[in-house]
Amino acid sequence: MSEVADYIDINKEQFKHELFDFLRIPSISTDSEYKNEVIDAANFLLDKLNNLDLDRAEVFETNGNPIVYGELITDESKPTVLVYGHYDVQPPDPMDLWETPPFDPKVRDGDIYARGASDDKGQSFTHVKALEAYQKTGTDFPVNIKFIFEGEEEIGSPNLVPFIEEHKDLLECDMVLISDTAMFAEDTPSITYGLRGLAYMEINVQGPNRDLHSGVYGGAVDNPANVLCEIIAQLKDEDGVIQIDGFYDDVVELTEDDREAYSKLPFDEEEYKEKLGLKALKGEKGYNTLERTSARPTLDVNGMWSGYQGEGAKTVLPAKAGAKVSMRLVPDQDPKKIAKLFKEHVESIAPDTVTVEVNEHHGGHPAITDLTFYGLQAAADAFEAVYDKEPFFTREGGSIPIVADFQKILGAQSILMGFGLNSDAIHSPNEKFALKDFYRGIHTSAKFFELLPDYS
Repeated sequence: MSEVADYIDINKEQFKHELFDFLRIPSISTDSEYKNEVIDAANFLLDKLNNLDLDRAEVFETNGNPIVYGELITDESKPTVLVYGHYDVQPPDPMDLWETPPFDPKVRDGDIYARGASDDKGQSFTHVKALEAYQKTGTDFPVNIKFIFEGEEEIGSPNLVPFIEEHKDLLECDMVLISDTAMFAEDTPSITYGLRGLAYMEINVQGPNRDLHSGVYGGAVDNPANVLCEIIAQLKDEDGVIQIDGFYDDVVELTEDDREAYSKLPFDEEEYKEKLGLKALKGEKGYNTLERTSARPTLDVNGMWSGYQGEGAKTVLPAKAGAKVSMRLVPDQDPKKIAKLFKEHVESIAPDTVTVEVNEHHGGHPAITDLTFYGLQAAADAFEAVYDKEPFFTREGGSIPIVADFQKILGAQSILMGFGLNSDAIHSPNEKFALKDFYRGIHTSAKFFELLPDYS
């Protein structure tokens, strides 16, 4: 194993250059204008897998973006790990807030700045390089490994579940390894054992058949922008409790043990506020910040639009208004049920002076991994060996819907071995990923594969 570790250290610069080439590809899945670039990113990964001594490496076409697959079966009696990652990225907007161009990666103060650096190109690439370190040093790879990289995670993975269902035999595994989460804090390794689910909705309010002069018609015609604000204001009460009938019916409440575990995490609320530039925090009454952000359901407006937004003034009464709303869900909430309840609630409180349409975009189930699962124990020891710290086990507020699907379809639990930080500004301008954690991630991945057979 020392040869593997030495190879990683010796080839750090080469690994960085390869990652930078990956990050330069603007593989934005939400914008069809970048379809070719998305395909370029898939081909980049295929090329890297082809450079390894795998049993197979190929691209599967879907109704959307391609899925990259590779496998190496060393011994059928050994554990099989399915490594999942995504090569698509979020749009970089707003562009003017980036200190350097989003697809021209730069290192500043030890951090790689680029769209996709942490989410998820940098993190998922660590496992490819870990396997390379074994093969280039002639070290027998300790387990069986399969790779699956998709290009639609940022749009809800619409074609991944059908692919998994169709290729269950191909993807058969003992566990799924995912690096698309964050450590609890800098130099504080942690393993995520719980993820929230998601129900993502859109509200559209239609008023008059055209924009109107606010002086001529104001006071006689209900303003869609005002109506939208009133609807949104009624979704939560002053204590942060969501007012949709039945919303909390299936929520598994935190136990005393759960809450005690949260209290032991090294969380500094004053530092948290300072980093966000806030004077005060607000959330559901009766829960602390960590509980609110990872173990309680939420409802948030992600975007709103209506009327004139250009420079100067235009006295317009807008014909339309709209908003996108996401709800983060916890066990045992069902995203389809929540979407239905949301739609019914919004329609029930909408006035008859406008037409309101509610649409569901995508969703995903929450997921929990059994803390006694042997893969988690191997991952914990791998982290401790590299970071020289015992990792925390935590829940995370974000959603990776495919985790629940892997469990449902393949019967495989997921190990969420994140190397990023919550401060990495994923989905925001100036996304970053610590260069040291890119390297430590490769070391941790390699160590995990080494240890895993001893725990099975």
